[in-house]
Formats: sequence, structure tokens, C-alpha cells
Amino acid sequence: MTITGFILRLLAALILVLLTYNPSGYSLFHWLWPWQNSHLPLKILALLVVLIGWIVFVRATLRSIGVLGVLLASALCATLIWLFVDQGWMNVHNTTTVIWSVTIMISIILGVGVSWSHFRRRLTGQLDTDDVDE
Repeated sequence: MTITGFILRLLAALILVLLTYNPSGYSLFHWLWPWQNSHLPLKILALLVVLIGWIVFVRATLRSIGVLGVLLASALCATLIWLFVDQGWMNVHNTTTVIWSVTIMISIILGVGVSWSHFRRRLTGQLDTDDVDE
């Protein structure tokens, strides 16, 4: 995998997370809440497409790095945020900043998760495969 492939996966994860929710007010969450029946087929279609994206990304992430990997990546990202707050580079009293930080953190975890099998193969020479019963 090239750096371009990793960046594209990371951008896809970022787009998925930001389409779902972001503090700007332009997201699927803001469009659907409060629920109204106007444009119902379009809303359900958008919800299903985003849900499929989440299932693909979460499943690939859990298969490649597992729950422990997700916890470690979350701890690493949370520690980075803690460092930024401790150094005065980030204000936790600003909820918008915290929400942006969390969305970026989730995007990074998903982006690394879907790319991890490629990283691991490059680093160790080991290939990840799925067990398939025939």
C-alpha cells in the first residue's frame, strides 16, 4: 500500500464521520433531527448509505486491529488530545473544538483500521486472511 492509498482511506473515513455528524450543522444527523416525513424516501436512502459505510469501516477495523487495537488507538488519540490541552494548544471548554477533535479521532481510528492489514504485511511480511469454511 502506498501513502496515497492510506490517505484516501483516511479521507474516506473522515468523510463518513463528518457526513454522519459534525458541529457545523450540515450533517445527516442535523438533516434528520427532528424527524419529519418530508423527503422521507431520500432521508431513508441517505441513512442506509451511511449505515452501510459505517458497517464496512467498523467491520474492517475490528477484523484488522480488533477490540484491543481500537482501545489502544483510542487511548493514543485521547492522550494526544490531553497533551494538546495540557500544553494550552486546545481549549476543552469550547465544545465545538472537542467535537471536532473526537470526530477526527474516530476518523483516524477507522482509517488506520481499514489500512492496518496493508501496514502489517509491509512491516512483517505476514498476510492477513479471513477464514472461509467450504
